[in-house]
Amino acid sequence: MNRKHLKRGALASAIVLALSGCASVAPERFSQQEIKNRVAADRLEMYAEQEPITAPLTFHEAAARALKYNLDYRLKLMENALADGLHAVSRWDMMPRLLVGAGYVTRDNDSGGRSVNILTGVETLSPSTSQERNRSLANVEFSWNLLDFGVSYYRAQQKADQFLMAEERQRKVVQNVLQDTRNAYWRALGAQRLIARVDDLLVRVDKALDRSRQVGKQGLLPQPVTLAYQRALLDAVTLLSQRRQELELAQAELSALLSIPPSVRFTLAEEKEQALPPIPGNIEELETMALERRPELMEEWYRKRVTANDIKAAMILTLPGVQLDFFNAQYDSNRFLYNQSWSDSGVRLSWNLFRFASRPALERAHEAQNRTDDHRRMALAMAVLTQVRIAVQRYALALKDLEIAGESARVDEQLFQYSKSAATSRVDSELEVIRAEARHLLTEYQRYASYSNAQAAWGRLYNSVGFDVLPQEIASHDVKSLARSIEATLKDWEGTSFKPAGLPRASNASLKTAGDR
Repeated sequence: MNRKHLKRGALASAIVLALSGCASVAPERFSQQEIKNRVAADRLEMYAEQEPITAPLTFHEAAARALKYNLDYRLKLMENALADGLHAVSRWDMMPRLLVGAGYVTRDNDSGGRSVNILTGVETLSPSTSQERNRSLANVEFSWNLLDFGVSYYRAQQKADQFLMAEERQRKVVQNVLQDTRNAYWRALGAQRLIARVDDLLVRVDKALDRSRQVGKQGLLPQPVTLAYQRALLDAVTLLSQRRQELELAQAELSALLSIPPSVRFTLAEEKEQALPPIPGNIEELETMALERRPELMEEWYRKRVTANDIKAAMILTLPGVQLDFFNAQYDSNRFLYNQSWSDSGVRLSWNLFRFASRPALERAHEAQNRTDDHRRMALAMAVLTQVRIAVQRYALALKDLEIAGESARVDEQLFQYSKSAATSRVDSELEVIRAEARHLLTEYQRYASYSNAQAAWGRLYNSVGFDVLPQEIASHDVKSLARSIEATLKDWEGTSFKPAGLPRASNASLKTAGDR
């Protein structure tokens, strides 16, 4: 009896100890040192294993670095690998079950029993037991539930489709990264060409302002004329300062896209601006390409199969369940047993009739889900068609803006050259030269901005059609090889997929920089 009480007391103590341990769990913040260690590790990981920049970057090299090292793209690669791993795991759910178990059982008294005559109610045997107080158990069960197999099959199909959906999301990230890089690169190249000239002109404008103030004090020019020049110079300073900030932001944006550390300085190759393709005229063909290639539409199509398989798995559960017990091996160390080890097999059938009654509702839900998926995909397809047409129109407008900006830059350059050649030692003449140069620099900035906008519009057209510019593998390619592959793919697409319309395009003169002229 004391032994029984001791065992009960030990069990009660163990329960109390476990409950007190659960109650003692409290929120624990990361220490400041742990936060610093995490930040240091993240910084190393963000820029790990990158090829060093040893030469000025061309556009295609910048695109290659963006696609190879961009963190958003690397995240999608990992999500794709995760989806592939989950798909591989789901295939094991279709296999038969092989269950191995072992255990130890004890009790504080004997499991006895007595027999009573069911007719007379007289006890026929004294209490006896056929089971030891302490015994070991072991079993091996090999069985297969066909209902579980059917459900697991459709679940595996879902995982396979989710892997394909992850691939489509990865494609979309690639297309977005290329579009953003195209826009940022040409803006940053314009910044690289102009920012030193802007800084030099700002210094000269400040000096001209000081000199105009001295001229005003000395009365060498009428006060209204002096103030008018100062007003014009201050307006130029304001615009130049704003444009300078935009130029610096363009370089920072490109660094972020390429995952280049902020402390690393790099330059862009002084290559000639790429001639922009003509306005596409085969809009209906582009729309067909978009409907066939856009990652969003493909992802939505795979999602329809995922939801369909979800309904199918639910309908499988309405069928009778059949479990095949191929081989069940059992062992019990109870010495009272005549056979301490044995095996059995069999077939079991079960059917949840209430779940079977839900089958008509599931069929209606399946039909409604199919209609919903189709309408959602068609609504998305309509948006895609609209994007293609808008992208073509925006590209046409961007080319027109570029042509106008090029003409404005040409006129202001001629005015600046004329003011320099006609300059004299007079104060008002010098101020006019500075003002003409400031206006020329602003229009040249506007031309660079118009060119980058045209490149961005062309990139949106690429994106709206859903073009892929990557080879099958990226990790096996260095930046140079990947850049050549991207360049070849872009040229191939532009040469075979876009047919020019009978619309004007930007003139060659508008594609030249002021330095080229």
